[in-house]
Amino acid sequence: MTDTPDKRAVKLYLLDLQDRICDALTDLDGQGFAEDSWTRAEGGGGRSRVLADGRVIEKGGVNFSHVSGTAMPASATAHRPELAGRSFEAMGVSLVIHPNNPYAPTSHANVRFFIAERDGAAPVWWFGGGYDLTPYYAFKEDCVHWHRTAKAACDPFGGEVYPRYKRWCDEYFYLKHRGEARGVGGLFFDDLNERGFSDSFAFMRAVGDSYLEAYLPILQKRKDLAYGERERQFQLYRRGRYVEFNLVYDRGTLFGLQTGGRTESILMSLPPLVRWEYDWQPEADSAEARLTQDFLPPQDWLAES
Repeated sequence: MTDTPDKRAVKLYLLDLQDRICDALTDLDGQGFAEDSWTRAEGGGGRSRVLADGRVIEKGGVNFSHVSGTAMPASATAHRPELAGRSFEAMGVSLVIHPNNPYAPTSHANVRFFIAERDGAAPVWWFGGGYDLTPYYAFKEDCVHWHRTAKAACDPFGGEVYPRYKRWCDEYFYLKHRGEARGVGGLFFDDLNERGFSDSFAFMRAVGDSYLEAYLPILQKRKDLAYGERERQFQLYRRGRYVEFNLVYDRGTLFGLQTGGRTESILMSLPPLVRWEYDWQPEADSAEARLTQDFLPPQDWLAES
């Protein structure tokens, strides 16, 4: 592989990643994903896969998209003036899994590639992505496993990579208006190109390939735990934080809507049921209170492991 960006290789990898993740989740749940292939008038398209009302997964979506356009939106060129006057392509796999069981955490993952081109000029390109975990009733061993897997994916690329992208994830998945994290973090990276194409692509693959190893053991362990109406109602309440983040802060959601993306696929990440309650507060020393007190504050999950 040369260091020239290879769009075809990236696309083939992303399509295969979508297949592998859907196959593994289908095996666990017992119900398959419905597929909806779509095209975009401005250029490109994708295939959206959704699993709804499964035995384990209440709603899960694993989307592939490859969109293109002749010009970037003004909101993008205002921050990246070097993109003005260039056509662009953006491709990626994005997924969100909302389990039925409140003891099983929601997970999100995304890996993506962006390239902007203009005749007579070198392309502008980068990779981005990561994954994060959003528990409702958290278990330390799950958090440790999640972060240990993330670190193992990063380690071949340098000892500084996991701490950097773990910290970036903590900072990114933060609801400023609530003053709290969305979950227990993981990895987040963007604008990755300083390593050159080959190494950057290899890192994106390492992140994408490690998602199932990070999430499936947790889901397998928690999916059948007994729960009641109290736990269900707290799960629905905390899902509200997920919705707030995606609609207010999430870069992928905002980029998709600003570039005329497919709304159904962009908003696939939202949970099927959610509730908000005015000024609700958990009981002191309850399992619900421990989520925000003990788990959501950013911390080094591998310090004692």
